[in-house]
Amino acid sequence: MYRKIDHIGIAVRDLDAALAAYQARLGIPLAHIEEVPEQKTRVALLPVGESRIELLEATEPESPVGRFLAKRGEGIHHICFQVEDLAAELQVLKSRGVRLIDETPRRGAHGCLVAFVHPSSAHGVLIELSQPAQ
Repeated sequence: MYRKIDHIGIAVRDLDAALAAYQARLGIPLAHIEEVPEQKTRVALLPVGESRIELLEATEPESPVGRFLAKRGEGIHHICFQVEDLAAELQVLKSRGVRLIDETPRRGAHGCLVAFVHPSSAHGVLIELSQPAQ
């Protein structure tokens, strides 16, 4: 069951420059920055109401975000939905024929469990599912 839109991920080439724009120009405060070694990214979280903007900077060119930037440039990378039970949700989606990038949950930012749905199953949009850390 989807609880809410958890965040919108935006790929950026320079996290510090993007943060300056989001904070100074748009007035959105920074909540947290962390590196996610498993994804080879540096992540900044900016709260907007109950959701967040997640700015993503590749730490290696061959990371998923690095490849996205090389192919498409900066911009919206994914939409993340928060779910109660990620493993169960993945099984439901798989039974419906949804193409999954991750068939089992893995660790993401903030210690959440995450998994991705292939864009081909969502009209070209990369979907992340996230279960909050317990």
